[in-house]
Amino acid sequence: MHSDHSAASAPVTPPVPRPRSAPPRHRLVATDLDGTLLRGDLTVSARTLDALARAGRSGARHLVVTGRPAASCREFLVAMGYRGLAVCGQGAQLYDFDADRLLMTAALDRDLARAVVKRTEEELDSETPLELGVVTAAPANRFVITRAFAPRTRPGWRVVEDREELWAEPIEKVLLRHPGLPDGQVAAAAERAGGDEVSVTHSEKGMIEVLPAGTDKGVGLRRAADLLGCAPWETVAFGDMPNDIPMLTWSGYGVAMGNAHPRLVAVADEVAPGNEEDGVAAVLERLFPGATR
Repeated sequence: MHSDHSAASAPVTPPVPRPRSAPPRHRLVATDLDGTLLRGDLTVSARTLDALARAGRSGARHLVVTGRPAASCREFLVAMGYRGLAVCGQGAQLYDFDADRLLMTAALDRDLARAVVKRTEEELDSETPLELGVVTAAPANRFVITRAFAPRTRPGWRVVEDREELWAEPIEKVLLRHPGLPDGQVAAAAERAGGDEVSVTHSEKGMIEVLPAGTDKGVGLRRAADLLGCAPWETVAFGDMPNDIPMLTWSGYGVAMGNAHPRLVAVADEVAPGNEEDGVAAVLERLFPGATR
């Protein structure tokens, strides 16, 4: 895999006016992966694959927009028979799946990352330190974590005993977990600590991400949509967590899953069934009713 590095200097995506009903024509279907397209067993149901194919026969493009780095989402894309561009790394990476090539990726300064972690812990003022992880720079995008970051270590993850080892290689983002404090409190502390030097997002339960400034899913979706020649009002987007807010607010029609975080539900045009109940398929079958085999 080849990687062309560039800074994520674009401003955080402003919201577009929110129509209260689905636009008459969809040319782009943007979906998150975890908690949205993927079920709990990390598979995509046959019904959902069929609904995506139905949308494709109507002329719509499917665009994955995920917090996962490209290196850890390729296996899912292969299993889905995916083609074309994908937005990875919370919008920091634009990935050409067909060529297995990153068109764009953004790095996070390690000295800045270390300083933001220190200031976040000062803001939290907790006797218990944060558990940390980092995603190393592309193309490897390895996960390096502190010992108690997760209850189990996944294949390919590296565990370090000394925090300083987290900063041994160039990185793309920092992952924060606190065993005793609410996610919202950790995210707010990280936002105060980072100011406008970084972007902070809440990507899954129990985990906050610190990213290069100007990075979010809305920015990544906009870049991909520009390349594909699609406008916001031609886009329907699906997500489940607060990190999907910029994606849903950029899109002409935003769908929160039934299992979605309340903050995402608050900005969505529709709440679909959950990811275990084929919520993406339920909406697409309604939006593309005539696209039979």
